[in-house]
Amino acid sequence: MTDLRRAVRATLMPGFEGPVLPDWLATELAGGLGSVCLFGTNVASPAQLRQLTAAIHAASPSALVAIDEEGGDVTRLHHGEGSLHPSAAYLGSLDDVDVTEAVAADIGAQLVAAGVDLNLAPVADVNSNPLNPVIGVRSFGADPDLAARHVAAYTRGLQGAGAGAVAKHFPGHGDTATDSHRALPTITVDVDLLAARELVPFRAAVAAGTLGVMTSHILLPAIDPELPATLSAPVLRLLRDDLGFTGAIVSDALDMAGASSGRGIPEAAVLALAAGVDLLCIGTDNTAEQLAEIVDHVLEAVASGRLDEARVRDAAERVARLSAGVAALRHRAPVPEELREERTKRHEGPPPLSSKGFWMRGPISPLTAPVFLKLDSAANIAAGEDTVWGVGDHLAGELAAHLPGATCVTAATLAEVDAVLVAYPNRQLVVQGRDLARVEFLARASMLVKDRRPDAVLVELGWPQLHGVPPVDIATYGAGRGAAICLITLLSEGAR
Repeated sequence: MTDLRRAVRATLMPGFEGPVLPDWLATELAGGLGSVCLFGTNVASPAQLRQLTAAIHAASPSALVAIDEEGGDVTRLHHGEGSLHPSAAYLGSLDDVDVTEAVAADIGAQLVAAGVDLNLAPVADVNSNPLNPVIGVRSFGADPDLAARHVAAYTRGLQGAGAGAVAKHFPGHGDTATDSHRALPTITVDVDLLAARELVPFRAAVAAGTLGVMTSHILLPAIDPELPATLSAPVLRLLRDDLGFTGAIVSDALDMAGASSGRGIPEAAVLALAAGVDLLCIGTDNTAEQLAEIVDHVLEAVASGRLDEARVRDAAERVARLSAGVAALRHRAPVPEELREERTKRHEGPPPLSSKGFWMRGPISPLTAPVFLKLDSAANIAAGEDTVWGVGDHLAGELAAHLPGATCVTAATLAEVDAVLVAYPNRQLVVQGRDLARVEFLARASMLVKDRRPDAVLVELGWPQLHGVPPVDIATYGAGRGAAICLITLLSEGAR
């Protein structure tokens, strides 16, 4: 039983709060825990992160340190200052696979320098539904073939730099209008459309050699009308049998409502293992008591015959092979010590973005001392509330260099928007927001501004509906630091 308990622990990937490895988690790692997932709360500085990952690996050299470092809006390494790496949607708009591979290689090098083993990326979802609240600019695009070639390029770049890739969210989270963090989305596609659209980028990721694939908590009635993909053996058989994937299947976080609502995390863990998941992402703030409850529940399921012991041991073995696979990547692509030290000191990113990947309705005239009005709205949960975005005071240096005299203000209500318009009647105005057409307040606020100030420049930082309402002037395909700096440069210089 002790041996089996250790095998169960090997399938678990919890998260925790704070910048220091807790004693309870160090004990779990010594007892065979397979992986740890890091979030923004775990990252305070490059040196601190390196100490943290070293402590994790000291507690268990084979344990995998995982993180979500997609680039653009979703960043853990740079949540405090914003990522210089572009979003997937920007890369898809640019549609240069060499650039995508180079960006992913730079992300991979930073992760290796920080001691991180697995990147829970790339996003392989085809964002076919513009009302999608959780994917959006995290996707390379709405065209499956475009998404596929960039997913493959990202995978090659990331793993070529020595970090393992985990393509997500299988079998595809793009055609939803529901966030699986909050509820269980349903995708009403038939098997043929699934194969022709959703599965195309995942097939490309498998062909590119991705070490992992992450599941999604979505209901796919055409294949399984009862259980979400993470808990569905018929859905996961598509990945193994149809796509030929032999690596590790990783679950999305089981604390999300789409997986555990109404059944609890321990039962979700049992069902996920039974369905074919190998590594169980538990959540963001776990405890020793919670892990013990999960382990005990899995062992009880094995004892009662609800879960095959061989399946648990197979999952643990696949996690071990995943760890060995990351080690093999590092052997092929070692990071020189001087680069490791330099990148640890400086969060070095790729060269600045260019506006070549932006969409513009027409010519943009250079601005002088504009007012940047940020229309605030709830953050994408995957990006997190603590991640800075858009043009704001955190970019004071860039604004001073390119647009001296610029002012940054934020509004979260129509009354606050009105107050800004009254306060700055004669200043050039730049209005920015994420998903302007999807979020009711953003759409109403944008139309209010355009009605009162037709000369205002309306900037979409989220997933653009280019020819809808409100009428967008610029779409940046992302709200990260790189996109914001590029926007500042564009507005200071103008473009035709």
